[in-house]
Amino acid sequence: MPKYSLIIPIYNEEETIPELYRRVSAVMDSLDDSVELILINDGSRDRSLKLMRELQERDARVCYISFARNFGHQAAVTAGLNFARGQVIVV
Repeated sequence: MPKYSLIIPIYNEEETIPELYRRVSAVMDSLDDSVELILINDGSRDRSLKLMRELQERDARVCYISFARNFGHQAAVTAGLNFARGQVIVV
């Protein structure tokens, strides 16, 4: 069970995902306990889902949820909250 869960909704963010991951992974590395990064693909039409899958393959701390279509930011956050296993959840 991770201590921390970081939840980030994603919608057509293929250009920003690499930098997002670089910054968030630096934060995850600095934490004093286990952490999971939950990315929620909110029906992206670009390569966001592909990039999220690649991150999950490279980093066991990364997991993702993928919606079949865009349901909106709040639905994505709610899905992440329902999926999170950490004692401390950061949106």
